Amino acid sequence: MSKVGIIMGSTSDMPIMEKAIEVLQGFDIEIEVDIVSAHRTPEKLFDYAKNAHTRGIKVIIAGAGGAAHLPGMVASLSPLPVIGVPVKSSNSIDGWDSVLSILQMPGGVPVATVALDGALNAGILAAQIIGASDSCVLDKVIVYKEGLKQKVIEGAKKIR
Repeated sequence: MSKVGIIMGSTSDMPIMEKAIEVLQGFDIEIEVDIVSAHRTPEKLFDYAKNAHTRGIKVIIAGAGGAAHLPGMVASLSPLPVIGVPVKSSNSIDGWDSVLSILQMPGGVPVATVALDGALNAGILAAQIIGASDSCVLDKVIVYKEGLKQKVIEGAKKIR
């Protein structure tokens, strides 16, 4: 079974990252959640990034605020796709520091970046990546997207 690793720089990121956890659980995708700080636990970061694929992880979602080095550092060390979630931290004026730190990666070290506090989309994107080679997950993504469509149709009916 495919697994998604969800990491964040500190426990203060958990309220945002819970959205990725919830959506992946809804797709019945196994997850591994941990706190891995790029600045406070660099040795743990190196170990996590270099070895995640040996534990069956297929995609890593990394959420971080402020300088937000976590997703890029993980991407530099891991062979797996990394999805970065910029988190608007308490020490940020507007969150742009996190967005740009994750978005502006150098050539050769890609990080797929979602919107500020966009952990829900990170979870969906991880499911779509896994679904490209797992038909059971793909079927669940198709059902999920159909549900989004139905919500819009129902909403349109209510306002007419």
